Amino acid sequence: MLFRSLDSITHTVVVKPNPVVDPVAAQNYCQGALVPPLHFTGSMPGIQFSWTNSNPAIGLPASGTGDLPPFVATNTGAAVSQATITVTPVAQGCPGAPVSFTITVNPIPQLVQVPDQTWCAGSVVPLTALSATVSGASFSWTNTNTAIGLAGAGTGDIPSFTATNTGNAAISAVVSIIPSANGCSGPAGAYTIVVKQVPTLRSEEHTSNSSHEWIS
Repeated sequence: MLFRSLDSITHTVVVKPNPVVDPVAAQNYCQGALVPPLHFTGSMPGIQFSWTNSNPAIGLPASGTGDLPPFVATNTGAAVSQATITVTPVAQGCPGAPVSFTITVNPIPQLVQVPDQTWCAGSVVPLTALSATVSGASFSWTNTNTAIGLAGAGTGDIPSFTATNTGNAAISAVVSIIPSANGCSGPAGAYTIVVKQVPTLRSEEHTSNSSHEWIS
């Protein structure tokens, strides 16, 4: 029996690793803020990145490649606007698992205007409830004239107080209010409180008769 020798054949198998995107933290911005560029990194050099954006209304394009470009955060509504950014890595022809993170753009709260108020000295001024265009807003306020009976500054609603005026002419104060929501402050609003003096009766006695005069 004859045996025939066979030449050995060698094959090289190259297994390339799948690239991995480094995690990206969630981002939060206020309407109108300039968002800086975001540089993606991964598990090896030479990774190419592509990304998609679920909500272009925040001011970022719907898709792109490479790093996330700078953009102006946009939200002109009254509710929080959020987008999901999904990043896919590719290296040496091999794709990696997508990684997602969120970008939240918070609206700027606008104070609902408070009407000016006029009171007589001694009146109990009721609490003035404050509101803004963004739900859950908080408020800080200042008062230019504590002689009316209201504190010089505070937070939340304007509390009830007793209007005071010890002079002989009306006095006024300007209350300035700044609304804030989700870390974003809105423009200040203001209203005026006028406290009028209460007229007093001055009595003068004479030998023959009496006279009275109202002093205002």
